[in-house]
Amino acid sequence: MSHSNINRRHFIAASALAALASSCKSFSSKPELQISLAQYSLHRGFFGKSGYKKLDSLDFPKITRSLDIAACEYVGAFFPGRKPDLKFSKEMNKRSQDFGIENLLVMVDGNGNLGDPSSSKRDQAVANHRKWLEAAAELNCHSIRVNARSQGSTDEQRKLLADGMSKLCAEAKEFNMNILIENHGGLSSDGEFLASLMKEVNLDNFGTLPDFGNFWDRESKTLFDPYAGTKAMLPYAKALSAKTYDLVPGKKYTVKNRHFGYEIDVERMMKLTVESAYKGWIGIEYEGTNPSKNEIEGIQMSKKILEELWAKYQV
Repeated sequence: MSHSNINRRHFIAASALAALASSCKSFSSKPELQISLAQYSLHRGFFGKSGYKKLDSLDFPKITRSLDIAACEYVGAFFPGRKPDLKFSKEMNKRSQDFGIENLLVMVDGNGNLGDPSSSKRDQAVANHRKWLEAAAELNCHSIRVNARSQGSTDEQRKLLADGMSKLCAEAKEFNMNILIENHGGLSSDGEFLASLMKEVNLDNFGTLPDFGNFWDRESKTLFDPYAGTKAMLPYAKALSAKTYDLVPGKKYTVKNRHFGYEIDVERMMKLTVESAYKGWIGIEYEGTNPSKNEIEGIQMSKKILEELWAKYQV
């Protein structure tokens, strides 16, 4: 037999074994943990807070890759002038590609209430957010995260928000993008309310972004059940913020909300996430005090926690 025929047989055999291994892996392997990094984890550096190293927003993809994380979640407040900027998005996207980073979403705040009682103000809020859709599309993101803020009774707020969110989702369709709502103040701090809003709107490009740490409503001074809220939001989740703070002494996976003082059992949250069969990225959003004034340490701590818990509950 010729040398070329032997090589060909070896190639075919190796290819068959590789295909078999790949097939077996697809049936038997545990789901892969996909960790992203929320830009707000480094907010003190990006805001230039005293005592912290000043960071340049355009370096975010580079920083993310240096932490062995493969995806970024951006914050609108760190765009130039806190405004959507297509030139900035284009440059950021180029840098992301240079470092092999996937861009997921932009978190948008301060652009009007999508559940405002005034129809004209709701429409203006939709128009304001459309500009962010353009900027996020330039980044090749799949979503923007918006706030579900309104006024009135629970039913009134749900109705007003359904109107504003439906209109914004229609705008997002033009960009092949999603609109995500996060538990983030007011009645939106109630995850079960957000789940009811999801049912009311009932659009495929409307989803949730559960945040492990945002269940306190400072206006009503109400702490909504973090675990019931997370469980209610997970079936609609297209992104997830694994909010962490400093660890509670003596508790391996429990952190304490530095703003409002309540504890968050990250292990319980991750167990809920795995049980829900959530398939997307899990975003690190570290907001601890970190006495060493090094936010990187907090991110690394958070990554280690997520990796350990993911491995523990994948059975």
